[in-house]
Amino acid sequence: MFTSFSFSEDTVGFMLTGTFDDKIVERLHQEILEKLQTHDKINLYIEYNGIDEFTLPSLLKELIFKLKHTDDFDKVALVADEKWIKLCASMENLFLSSNIKNFDVEDRLKAINWIAQRDR
Repeated sequence: MFTSFSFSEDTVGFMLTGTFDDKIVERLHQEILEKLQTHDKINLYIEYNGIDEFTLPSLLKELIFKLKHTDDFDKVALVADEKWIKLCASMENLFLSSNIKNFDVEDRLKAINWIAQRDR
């Protein structure tokens, strides 16, 4: 399942469950690119809750997109309990210039508060 929402002009959020595949990645990228048409930099809130399956091509597409757009993201809050998702995020953090922070699902309100704080 894919749910998107926005809680500020420059922040877009996604809640993902089930299968993380090319279809989900395409929807993510489309909504992010739409937001980038009106903002130089955006914040992302991505919550993975119950991802039971993923495809390697979708993970690679996601990484390539983030690398290509790393300067377009200010803050990225990754909310998940799955260890493999946190490991992927930690590895991405080595290559991206965005401010990325991991949160457990039970700490989603902390993630929302963090991403809503204006550091600029």
